Amino acid sequence: MNLVAWIYFPARLAWRQLIFDRTKLIAATCGVLFACVLVFMQQGFRDALYASAASAPVKLHGDLFLMHKQSEAMWRPVRFKRSELMRALGNPAVAEVYPLYLGLAPFKNIETRGKRTLMVYGFDPDSLIFDIEDIKNKRTALRLKDTVLFDEYSRPEFGPMRQLLEAGRNVTEVNDYKITVVGFFRLGVSFAADGNIATSDLNFMRIFPDRTLTDIDLGIIKLYPDSSITQVQAELSSQLNEFVNIFTYDELLQNEKNYWANMAPIGFIFGFGTVMGLVVGLVIVYQILFTDITNHRHEFATLKAMGYEHGYFIRVVFASAFFLAILGFIPGYFFSLGLYHLAESKIFMPMPMTFGKAMTVFLFILSMCMTAGFLAIHKLKAANPADMF
Repeated sequence: MNLVAWIYFPARLAWRQLIFDRTKLIAATCGVLFACVLVFMQQGFRDALYASAASAPVKLHGDLFLMHKQSEAMWRPVRFKRSELMRALGNPAVAEVYPLYLGLAPFKNIETRGKRTLMVYGFDPDSLIFDIEDIKNKRTALRLKDTVLFDEYSRPEFGPMRQLLEAGRNVTEVNDYKITVVGFFRLGVSFAADGNIATSDLNFMRIFPDRTLTDIDLGIIKLYPDSSITQVQAELSSQLNEFVNIFTYDELLQNEKNYWANMAPIGFIFGFGTVMGLVVGLVIVYQILFTDITNHRHEFATLKAMGYEHGYFIRVVFASAFFLAILGFIPGYFFSLGLYHLAESKIFMPMPMTFGKAMTVFLFILSMCMTAGFLAIHKLKAANPADMF
């Protein structure tokens, strides 16, 4: 019961103090709401960035992956010799190896004739290196000359490709080379490319005439069942040249995320935006709490003269900060939820509102408000009964 009173009475005073001046309460709530929405959006864009960065590697079907050490990410690869990948077959645990060719190229919109850059994936259609059913089912079509599959999750600026294909208008150009769209698959856009097409390795060389089959961008290694991935990784590290990285599936995904988080400027921008949102909210909440303490310092002094301890007033300030965090977070959450749906429709990237993300942002906002309360506490020292009366 003492614990309930220890919390309840300061909280009740804090709540009544907040609702006494509705204008200040609305201003404080709006400040917290603004910070909440800004943090939610920065977190959402960051998660969309990471999800889009891993959209391609997450669909790859393999156990180990070779990439040049100078490659910053899959969309910015440094080529290495295919013979280096073939050397991996010398390990008895390696069942198959397949090269993957990557390249950015302009795609001509069939209707507008405008060009927009997308990512081209070239591979052996029989390799099954992509865990995408639409690609697996179109292997026969991809073996034909100058045929490609179009990612229907690409941005609409490339044109209504499905309707055009149904109307028989499926011939266009990629990198000024005539190709035929024979089907669709679903992968998704990224911050590196607005769309994707998949084709055979031979067609890839026709689209990029300066490329050769001997220079690859990514090597995919499949092991025999029950093989130890970490053991084979260690063995290949000692057998292959030192200029290649040998990633496991999880390491490849993490490498893509690390590039955008640590090397690309956009990762820093999202982090900086989160910090700035918290700083703005902290300043607003601090000003509200500081003003409340200043305006009621005579009342606080009276309560001190009546025997209330300093800790009681500290609990009042922190209770006010907690109420502001709740009042700002709830509408901020629902407002951000709507903005997430709006952003998804514009950037064509997933921005899910997960429970973990909501809890993380709430803890951010609560910490922000509590920090503002801690900074405002020193004003309580001015509420000295001897000075007031």
